[in-house]
Amino acid sequence: MKLSVVIITYNEEVNLPRTLEGVMPLVRDGQGEIIVVDSGSTDGTVEIAQSYGAKVFMQTWKGYAAQKNSAIEKADGDWILSLDADEEVESGLAREIRAAAQGGDLGFLIPRKNFFLGRWIRHGGFWPDPKLRLFRKGAARFDDRRVHEDARLTEGIAGSLKHAIIHHSYPTLSDYIDHMNRYSSLGAEMLAAKAYRGFSVINIALRPFLTFVYNYFFRLGLLDGREGLLLHLYHAAYVSWKYAKAWELTRVKRRPSPSR
Repeated sequence: MKLSVVIITYNEEVNLPRTLEGVMPLVRDGQGEIIVVDSGSTDGTVEIAQSYGAKVFMQTWKGYAAQKNSAIEKADGDWILSLDADEEVESGLAREIRAAAQGGDLGFLIPRKNFFLGRWIRHGGFWPDPKLRLFRKGAARFDDRRVHEDARLTEGIAGSLKHAIIHHSYPTLSDYIDHMNRYSSLGAEMLAAKAYRGFSVINIALRPFLTFVYNYFFRLGLLDGREGLLLHLYHAAYVSWKYAKAWELTRVKRRPSPSR
């Protein structure tokens, strides 16, 4: 059984060494390979990947799902382990992956520990956050979404693993705000493509408020301390941004062209 670890990158020199170090037990001594698809990094990402023996491919950015599917297509392994560059294989997960791949399942959901400002977020819907990240080659693809893309099996039901992927997602508030600004723009594009009707007080004001109340109180996000408060507060703001940007996009599309 050969395993291919596939990662897409762009300026990930800070995160990538941790990610690659964690998967070395899975690929060393010819057990597998590391595939890195880079979209034009200007830092030391490519050199770091090559220093760990990764096969590096340079590719113009196609979008999250398309980029990840392209990385999968470049892999030669019987099994695929798809990771983001800011993720780390938890101690014990490597052994569990090896054992799981010997069975007859087509894929496995792996729980993910999401960290925000250095704290593991255990509530508010952020744990166990299962993701299909281990699957047989050809058995799954990432769905065609601009953001929040997930891998899905083409048939069958995925099994589950116990050990987790550690997601070092947002070490600073600036990181989180930058990501949410970008993700809200992509989410707005998805809404606009579905003929979103435009300005809605419910979506721009009430929906974010209810999202915060649901995640922070009913899903016990308040138990994650100050970090939990900030996370759910700014996630609610992200929801508002997404619908406001979608309205802006549809308004621009409806605006008549100036007469010549």
